[in-house]
Amino acid sequence: MHKFANPARFLRISKIITPWCFIITAVSLAVGLYWGLFVAPEDYQMGSAYRIIFVHVPSSYMSMFAYGFMAIASAVGIIWKHPLADQSARAAAPIGAVFTALALFTGSLWGKPMWGTYWIWDARLTSELVLLFLYFGYMGVWEAIEDRAKAARVAAIVALVGALNLPIIKFSVDWWNTLHQPASIMRSGGASIHPDMLYPLLICIFAFNLYFVTVVLWRIENLIVRRQIRGLQIRLAEERQENG
Repeated sequence: MHKFANPARFLRISKIITPWCFIITAVSLAVGLYWGLFVAPEDYQMGSAYRIIFVHVPSSYMSMFAYGFMAIASAVGIIWKHPLADQSARAAAPIGAVFTALALFTGSLWGKPMWGTYWIWDARLTSELVLLFLYFGYMGVWEAIEDRAKAARVAAIVALVGALNLPIIKFSVDWWNTLHQPASIMRSGGASIHPDMLYPLLICIFAFNLYFVTVVLWRIENLIVRRQIRGLQIRLAEERQENG
């Protein structure tokens, strides 16, 4: 992976990949949402209310995936000093926070007709809320510390410590008695969802994943350019001081 550490090489590769990612994301998202919202049959118990899963489930999955990506990138930055690792984690944080907020919001909309309330201090819901605060804390470190190298180290530690919350979110429905339903896709014995509902759901999950890749690439490009501009400004300021 060190061959991608060079910012110029990364930018060249990214500019080739990103447009294709955007196109495939748009097509797969349109197909998945149309299939799920308008073609898939109603649930025999929940009626059409269940259709929110085509946004809620991918958002919930991506909230954890994005944080896991941040934790891995942070570990790479600490251990191997990969130049783009910290920037990758930083680029992913706002996207993961949006996915987490969307998961909580759609979950509350689903909870009202299913449980009779928008919110309850269920283990899954509470640990997901903690995840949102971890995202805020990570982003806050980058904004609060002016020294970029120090900010990267502290933010990486926050990301790695916060990763302990991921298995709690994943297995909370198995470890505690909660209102939240257990896993219905990745479970032993196969998915418990009917194929007419499962296939559009998997397409939506794929589209959300590809959306994440697309926006992360865009944000990394932006961070690289901003860093280059900042370096140029510092050099120009130093030259003015020497000539002045």
